[in-house]
Amino acid sequence: MKIQNYINGEWKEPSTGQFAPVINPATGETIAEVAMSGPNDIDEAVQAAKEAQKQWALVPAPKRAEILYKVGMLLKERKEQLARMLTMEMGKVIEEARGEVQEGIDMAFYMAGEGRRLFGDTTPSELKDKFAMSVRVPVGVVGIITPWNFPIAIATWKSFPAIVAGNAVVWKPAPETPIMAQELARIFEEAGLPPGVFHVVHGDGPTVGNALVEHPDVKVISFTGSNEVGRMIAEKCGRLLKKVSLEMGGKNAVIVMDDADLTLAVDGIIWSAFGTSGQRCTACSRVIVHERVKQELERRLLEAVKTLKIGNGLDETVKVGPVIHEEALQKIDRYVRIGVEEGAKLLIGGHRLREGDYARGFYYAPTIFTDVTPNMRIAREEIFGPVVSIISVRSLDEAIAVNNSVDYGLSSAIFTRDVNNVFRAMRDLDTGIVYVNAGTTGAEIHLPFGGTKGTGNGHRDSGVAALDVFTEWRSIYVDFSGKLQRAQIDTDD
Repeated sequence: MKIQNYINGEWKEPSTGQFAPVINPATGETIAEVAMSGPNDIDEAVQAAKEAQKQWALVPAPKRAEILYKVGMLLKERKEQLARMLTMEMGKVIEEARGEVQEGIDMAFYMAGEGRRLFGDTTPSELKDKFAMSVRVPVGVVGIITPWNFPIAIATWKSFPAIVAGNAVVWKPAPETPIMAQELARIFEEAGLPPGVFHVVHGDGPTVGNALVEHPDVKVISFTGSNEVGRMIAEKCGRLLKKVSLEMGGKNAVIVMDDADLTLAVDGIIWSAFGTSGQRCTACSRVIVHERVKQELERRLLEAVKTLKIGNGLDETVKVGPVIHEEALQKIDRYVRIGVEEGAKLLIGGHRLREGDYARGFYYAPTIFTDVTPNMRIAREEIFGPVVSIISVRSLDEAIAVNNSVDYGLSSAIFTRDVNNVFRAMRDLDTGIVYVNAGTTGAEIHLPFGGTKGTGNGHRDSGVAALDVFTEWRSIYVDFSGKLQRAQIDTDD
């Protein structure tokens, strides 16, 4: 199967004529070939998007929303089929893949509802016989760049609000997971989205991503990915005075206090740390535990990890799938070696799985370090794999300080029965998302998603806040006095 670009309602070969293999990370098999495009393909898509957006913006927002309702229904009808495709190209277990498709379904229905809202504001004027209001207007052509770990959910977080707000979209998905992009384009087409409003251009970041970022007719870039790439995109957009939304890395922590329900805490840690094989920006990579319960928590975590079945995510009994590719395996293993060298104690895991069926895929054993100090690299840098560091503290104040000591600020969690601890944590943890008696994952689409510090630049995916990325505010004054009135001058003293 060859995955082509989707430009102006047509499937097209890349101008380069080049394709790259798409690998199933569970088996190492090539399951498709994806277009490796060039700047000319981006330009063709952007020019078509620019023309189509002019007409799309004139469609009443409730009518635009009807397309998203149809998209949501089609996603719902094909949920199982899409989930299985997702598992094959990305590797996450089938249960999680179904959950990811459900995120797209939820986002479609939620953002379709915004088609009858897209609220602005009316406000009194300071002058007589004058009306004042502000309204949201589309920005034009939107460029979105998405990662491989959530190949359909993140695309819907970005494209659905952009489209319902009256923009046209050019999407560069990750080359590792192009099948979901192809299927979403087909669903948009079937739902009746006019040609030119949604485009998919495949390729690598330095070539295709860079061309999208630098194109003068792309007014907004919405990026989810690594901190390193996000910073480069921010620099380029800054020079171009281009609006940019960044959602980048995390170094998320679960705090376990001495009064916590340890059974619940273990469940939350296991799910947050080893779901998606740790390849989530919200994954728990640090456990900050009160010294009084550290030993017992470690014992329970070890028991739980030993029960995890690792393998091909299409097996319903598997709980941990492969990581995305060989490069990811090497990075994870490099950090494990760093942890050992820094003096952390390896409790379990710390190696690649190579025997039997594991030899064909990209599997890494769930790994737990203990006796980790907050200044160690494994406690500060994003590993993006199934690796957890346990850090001991003596108090809630110390736990909060350790949580806040890293450069990232996406997600944090606390397990405690003390309501006072809960409210202090809600106030003092400096992350964009805080969970109480739950793990660091599980965001719902009607709340803003994003973080502080090195995680992002202040914008949010999901929720009504997502519309801020893809709209501009226009202030409108209507003077029906029949004479020139000058604000701040002709007002009465």
